[in-house]
Amino acid sequence: MLKVGITGGIGSGKSVVCRLFALLGVPVYDADTRAKWVMHHDDVLRSSLLAAFGAEVYAPNGELNRTYLAGLAFSNPEKLAQLNGLVHPRVGHDFAQWAAAQQQAGHRYILKEAALMFESGSWQQLDRIITVYAPQQLRQQRVLRRDAHRTPADVAAIISKQLSEEEKLQRADFVIYNNDEQLVLPQVLALHQQLLQLATAAAPGAAAPRVS
Repeated sequence: MLKVGITGGIGSGKSVVCRLFALLGVPVYDADTRAKWVMHHDDVLRSSLLAAFGAEVYAPNGELNRTYLAGLAFSNPEKLAQLNGLVHPRVGHDFAQWAAAQQQAGHRYILKEAALMFESGSWQQLDRIITVYAPQQLRQQRVLRRDAHRTPADVAAIISKQLSEEEKLQRADFVIYNNDEQLVLPQVLALHQQLLQLATAAAPGAAAPRVS
């Protein structure tokens, strides 16, 4: 089974692209959503977070205290790196279990959606990478329309923590352009057929490893 990553900067539209693939019957693993689940339910990670950041990480009812954790980590690069170092491996473990179940179900390829695909190192679990591209100004406009609580400074700060679009494009195996100039659906349909062919060519063995 071919394991394909899909990434892109904030506002690039990767979630929209993933929904199109899902409509074609492709299983999609949303790493950001699953990370929240893992932080609540993975006993190994819960113990590590408590040891690293203190009892205030979780509220008395067991819910993750996201406000406390964000305030603690995101203003301190060392704490942020420590947090990512704890969370990303456990999300990788969760993805591996999910992928194994999809393979048993007979799927020919799957998608893993993650904003920090390269930054987290999770690309190393995958056979191919898709980057969804849109110019930065357009991405900023989309995020400000979508997220009323964010300011232009907030969006700029998020973008500054993500890998540049130029590097994402260089490291991608495939690019989907969501720049309001090209239709996205025909690109998804064409890439879907290409990935099915790659998955067929790889069977019965594993897909050829990526070289990055």
